[in-house]
Amino acid sequence: MGTLGYIVLLPPFLILGNLFAQEQESLKWTSERKLGWVNFKGKPEERQSVAALTASGISYQFSTKMQEEGEMRIDFKVESYFYPNKSWVQPALADSTILGHEQLHFDISEVFARKMGKRLEVAHFSENVRNEVKAIYASIIKELNAFQNRYDNETNFSRNKEQQLFWERKIKMILASE
Repeated sequence: MGTLGYIVLLPPFLILGNLFAQEQESLKWTSERKLGWVNFKGKPEERQSVAALTASGISYQFSTKMQEEGEMRIDFKVESYFYPNKSWVQPALADSTILGHEQLHFDISEVFARKMGKRLEVAHFSENVRNEVKAIYASIIKELNAFQNRYDNETNFSRNKEQQLFWERKIKMILASE
């Protein structure tokens, strides 16, 4: 079995419209749809020993309005996306276990999209809202990358079956509780 990989795509900061998702093919995360190998449309680099790579990321958009009380009101939407043309598989090295591992990378992106949404809900913003939202986003992306790396390390890229099952249960519980 080959090794696995993932990347988190960092779209431009979005204010009024999901420009990044419109520029390239993307799949928004939903609980009803699971990834299939058909969704992995990118081409691996030559002589690659990695079985598959998932490109997923978080995008956001927001608008603001100053309230009469002087408080900044923010309306926002945070979503996670899978990018088929940046994701790839080497069929000779891949199986259903690896597909499940890759799906979990995408699911983890959704966990952190929700986490960002919660942080935005409770934050108090000044007139410098754009930079404050960017700082929240940067913090979430840093946490997301660390979490994704921990997932790969603890599961040994899906080779540790016990840990893979542990992580699947863990992420399923997190998604179900929110």
